[in-house]
Amino acid sequence: MAIREIITVPDRRLKTISTPVAEVDDAVRALMDDMLDTMYDANGIGLAAIQIAVPSRIIVMDLSSRSNEPDHEPDPEDDLEGTETGPRYFVNPEIIWTSEETRNYQEGCLSVPGFFDDVERPDRCTVRYLDYDGRPQELPCSGLLATCIQHEMDHLNGIVFLDHLSRLKRDRAIRRLRKEAREADEGISSGA
Repeated sequence: MAIREIITVPDRRLKTISTPVAEVDDAVRALMDDMLDTMYDANGIGLAAIQIAVPSRIIVMDLSSRSNEPDHEPDPEDDLEGTETGPRYFVNPEIIWTSEETRNYQEGCLSVPGFFDDVERPDRCTVRYLDYDGRPQELPCSGLLATCIQHEMDHLNGIVFLDHLSRLKRDRAIRRLRKEAREADEGISSGA
């Protein structure tokens, strides 16, 4: 298992539409293990393969890791009751149903570090996918689980959560990320 580099906005690869996985084999499982290690290392709760520059329809997730954050207070809207916690693996996921009711949630993204904003999404959904062993599954999702799976599914379709925001907010976030990247590059090149 290895920790991979997470690509960030404005990297054009994040706009790539990921391709389906032909078979869940040892190579795919090794990739999912790397993704999970990478996600934990970055203190995230979800990661799509494209975020480590692999354009495959794969997502890993662990909502229980959110409760390990020192300043995290459980949100009653998270609705994780009855939900299996721990690592989850989604290969070739597809959302087959969404509720008409929506919910706002303040989202962040490992590919948009340090930026958070409210995004409105369906409150519930059902996802069909292959699990870690390649077995077909269907999972009804609500609350944080529904938000997270929809957020990660967007990545598989070349969408970053900034795309759900107003042009002004999106442009402001991208300008800030570009400035931080320039400053980091300047610090490296000057030996600081």
